[in-house]
Amino acid sequence: MKSPTIRRWSTIHTWSSLVCTLFLLLLALTGLPLIFHHELEQLLGDAPKLRELPADTPHLDLQQLVLRAEQHRPGEVVQYFGYDDDEPNGVIAITAATAGSEPNTSHTFMLDARTGEAVAMPAANGGFMMLMLRLHVDMFAGLPGKLLLAFMGILFVVAIVSGTVLYAPFMRRLAFATVRNDKSRRLRWLDLHNLIGVVTLTWALTVAVTGVISALSDLVIAAWRNDSLAAMVAPYRNAPPLTERAPATRLLEIAGQATPGMQPNFIAFPGTRFSSEHHYAVFMKGTTHLTSHLFTPVLIDARTLEPTAVGERPWYMDAMGLSQPLHFGDYGGRPMQILWAVLDVLTIIVLGSGLYLWWGKNGRTRGARP
Repeated sequence: MKSPTIRRWSTIHTWSSLVCTLFLLLLALTGLPLIFHHELEQLLGDAPKLRELPADTPHLDLQQLVLRAEQHRPGEVVQYFGYDDDEPNGVIAITAATAGSEPNTSHTFMLDARTGEAVAMPAANGGFMMLMLRLHVDMFAGLPGKLLLAFMGILFVVAIVSGTVLYAPFMRRLAFATVRNDKSRRLRWLDLHNLIGVVTLTWALTVAVTGVISALSDLVIAAWRNDSLAAMVAPYRNAPPLTERAPATRLLEIAGQATPGMQPNFIAFPGTRFSSEHHYAVFMKGTTHLTSHLFTPVLIDARTLEPTAVGERPWYMDAMGLSQPLHFGDYGGRPMQILWAVLDVLTIIVLGSGLYLWWGKNGRTRGARP
């Protein structure tokens, strides 16, 4: 006879799991290829390929690259330049109709920093990997899709906690890792469901929490804009509109002088959501594996090229920066990718077995009714 407390926890576990299971299966299935996105992009031919040139070929300056990007996408403006550690001779360019255009309407390509040639990046504009990413991030529903997935992540945390509570009395009756092969198929699956669930407990909780944080990224960025960025650009609140801006040539040099020992991650051009109407924003990162995910913005006056502020990193931006690579297992190289993939598959088994157990239980209940 179950105690009232156990019955309550069982109800919480059942319904929190059922509500989020189909969404979690979608996330687990789409997350599996995303763990190996670099490798799959190479295999599918979606990774950009630059021409072979002598190693000492000099790079064009930033303003020349800005002009090449605008020539490649006539009628559009440059929103961002990004830097990829895996391709030191490439600059990732993002352009759109206006500086403030929302991300899903932009175009991404790579510029050869030595020649200014534009190289297609299919994975960033469509194709299989972008399909997987959009399904995983927002189900092609924008902010409402992200908020729905964040809620499902919270339900998953509730299911994990309630499942752990239910597993404690179960463990008192059976030795750890016991699978009752001499019993019915449903009991065998119950034992496997419990065993795999407790083995993947820490990983599942980590992925659930980091997934919720990542799903709330739009709200996190909005909070940063309204808080830290607003404070940094406050002296320009009543400034007249920017009619002419200085060339971008020296941006990296200026930002490097303001943040010694750091390296650039991306540049936000004036008018984008990571800068202001009057500033270039150069986001610098650390050089260790951990600090390379923590960004420090350097705001540079777009007319005079004077650095006006070096931003402090609020804790919520650090949490977002650290959670996204942890969510996909990007911290530990190939061994961590393989571990994440194995745990992802085990989680799919837990989710599938949970549905099977619920359906079997309710099927018996329906069959027993007069």
